[in-house]
Amino acid sequence: MLDLTQDVRTLTAAIVDVESVSGAERVLADEVERALGALPHLTVDRSGETVVARTALGRAERVLIAGHLDTVPVHANLPSRVEGDLLYGCGTSDMKAGVAVALKLAAMVPEPNRDVTFVFYDCEEIEAERNGLTRVARDHAGWLAADFAVLMEPTDGVIEGGCQGTLRADVLVTGKRAHSARSWFGVNAIHGIEPVLARLNAYQARQPVVDGLRYHEGLNAVGVRGGVAGNVIPDSCVVTVNYRFAPDLGLTEAREHVREVFDGFEVSFTDGAPAARPGLTHPVAAAFTAAVGGEPRAKLGWTDVARFAALGVPAVNYGPGDPNLAHQQGEYVSLSKIVESERAMLDWLTK
Repeated sequence: MLDLTQDVRTLTAAIVDVESVSGAERVLADEVERALGALPHLTVDRSGETVVARTALGRAERVLIAGHLDTVPVHANLPSRVEGDLLYGCGTSDMKAGVAVALKLAAMVPEPNRDVTFVFYDCEEIEAERNGLTRVARDHAGWLAADFAVLMEPTDGVIEGGCQGTLRADVLVTGKRAHSARSWFGVNAIHGIEPVLARLNAYQARQPVVDGLRYHEGLNAVGVRGGVAGNVIPDSCVVTVNYRFAPDLGLTEAREHVREVFDGFEVSFTDGAPAARPGLTHPVAAAFTAAVGGEPRAKLGWTDVARFAALGVPAVNYGPGDPNLAHQQGEYVSLSKIVESERAMLDWLTK
């Protein structure tokens, strides 16, 4: 069983050394459940490989602290190792250091100044329908009830508010099929994507300020599909685009914007996830910002704070890992950053 009394840096290494690639988190989830179940001040529930632990002190506010247990596939980067101030290993930055901090808080603060719900969930790194938060929100929504949430995503110890939304769309260009030896009888659809690319090259991405944080959108081609055979002029070609949009837009508005950009072409949407506003204006969030310190910034990627926003729970991203190191074979986390994160969170929950 995980020893939650040990130093947070040692605990991080112990968690990293329990392999938990997406879809194979059971061993680590079992360890987490046993460790939390031994704490008398917590009520512990489980759904699949997601473990939820809660205090019930009758405080005026409830906050939620969440971290995912899974990692991307191991790539000759286990077991963990320490070099100076750096802990190397799969998932160190994304996001087992954050999980270790949350587990230490669960053990060290039996009477926090706010009621706390701790959520350790599975399958964050793979398709959304398998995400543990999705399942819990569907089957046990009450477990996630809170006034404010902190997602322990790697942020290098800086509060990152909200997240940008994302969608993908296929822009279809049509032509006329013909034999390549007599190409003038056809219309080459691949050649016809030029105006699509021209619109992308000329596109000026918005940088709106939302609740005091500046976001930076992006609309980019991420794929091209076309071609029939080596001797055929193709009659269709598809450019797949990805739009990362700020949280002042809903998913419907974001789709409409993409349709406007590619007016005159057939546009079909293949997937999408909404953005989340920063939520920093909430009084609980203000107290969290004061405890952590520093200048909050916008989260430019998409994270599960959007799932909390959909439940009506304002949320931020905050964790000791560096997001630029996530998923790399040489992934590492600064041990001093882990300690700093633990100290900040303790201040928030005890002062």
